Amino acid sequence: MTGADTVTYRARRGRESRPSERAAEAAVGEEPPQPLRRDRDFGVFWVAQTLSVLGDSFALIALPLLVLHATGSVAQMGLLTAVGGAASVVAGVFAGVVVDRVDRRKLLVTCDLVRMALYAVIPLVWVFGPRIWLLYVVLPLCEAVGMLFSVAYVTVVRNLVGVERITEANGRLNATAAAAGVAGPVCAGLVAAWFGPAAAVGVDAASFGVSAVCVGFVRFKGTTRPAPGPVAGAGAVRRLWTDLLAGVSFLVRHPVLRVLTVLLSFFSFLTLGLNDLLIYHLKHDLGRDDAAVGTVFAVGALGTIAGALMVARVRRRLGFGPTWIGSVAVCGCALAGLGWARSVPAVAALTAVFLGFGSVAGTCSMSLRQEVTPEHLLGRVTSAFWTLHYSAAPAGAAVLTWAAGRHGTAVVGVVAGTCCVLVAVLALLTPVRRPRTDGAGAPVVSR
Repeated sequence: MTGADTVTYRARRGRESRPSERAAEAAVGEEPPQPLRRDRDFGVFWVAQTLSVLGDSFALIALPLLVLHATGSVAQMGLLTAVGGAASVVAGVFAGVVVDRVDRRKLLVTCDLVRMALYAVIPLVWVFGPRIWLLYVVLPLCEAVGMLFSVAYVTVVRNLVGVERITEANGRLNATAAAAGVAGPVCAGLVAAWFGPAAAVGVDAASFGVSAVCVGFVRFKGTTRPAPGPVAGAGAVRRLWTDLLAGVSFLVRHPVLRVLTVLLSFFSFLTLGLNDLLIYHLKHDLGRDDAAVGTVFAVGALGTIAGALMVARVRRRLGFGPTWIGSVAVCGCALAGLGWARSVPAVAALTAVFLGFGSVAGTCSMSLRQEVTPEHLLGRVTSAFWTLHYSAAPAGAAVLTWAAGRHGTAVVGVVAGTCCVLVAVLALLTPVRRPRTDGAGAPVVSR
């Protein structure tokens, strides 16, 4: 995933569901009360996620390489990405309801263990030869479980650090995740070159086990089970439907989140297939090996680190709107140039720019949603947001990779990058452009 974008959040309940001016100022204009490095539980959680991303970056490289080695087709790479993305979208429809009704810590641990088991199957089966069909089974299941994990992950951050330190916490989590991504792709490329991509997937499986153990030791400051489950009987279906629509309703009524969801839908459509395009460009157009692929992703992760570390400071100075819009525009320019880059250093530099400013934009949007969404709706709003803005992205990945195979990565990169810049231009015509969007016009919701 992506990620990119990977998270989102809340405020209080009842009449307190509107963030107070003090909370908004703390999120945007004040320094956090304590250094996060002194928070033991955040530190353990931080380590767990860093280790998980370190291993997950192996799969980021290994799965497309497995497909490319077995089929030689960029279209197959895009199709696998699209199938996994579609499974994530379907799971996202129900993820918020599950997260808001079960113990979130237990859900995080369970998701890690399930993914560990699923990914471990791939290297075991690959010993007897490539089985591409297995990837089309395992990846969608892992993406669905990953969506549950991601929604739950978002909901527990404020329980760890409080609303005043959300942006800084998100920045630190993203920065260290990217730091793990610096080492991960390099190691993944080397492991794939020496032992094969299937071995790299095995490392990913082990990382989820370590993450599960670490999360089990985290003590959350607030409850990780915010609401009881829906009652059984004839009213259960009606209650489920109401729960599913609650997150969408909040997004539609919030003037900034409503527009942001639409704009990010276009952005995700244009960029989900970036990893596949990069790998295809490096191996097919430039004739580079797996180690070069890992190196480019590692350098790109350096950009993510830089963006994540500076996002809190930049947002305090410029405000949400200018920071988000400027970052999306720079992403578009970098994407437009990727297909024309003819050397590994040039590709790596543009990748770093794209991922760095993508990190700034993603952290800003995640933090804003954390700040303005009520606690009891956080899972459902997160799930609704990701489902809506990510729903068209799998089709985008399939279309972009198909177009790259037919017309070349240079043309596809220019078209996609130009469209990303247009997304930023459209944002200038909406409430997103305002520096202070933290809760302005937030709807009052009830349980």
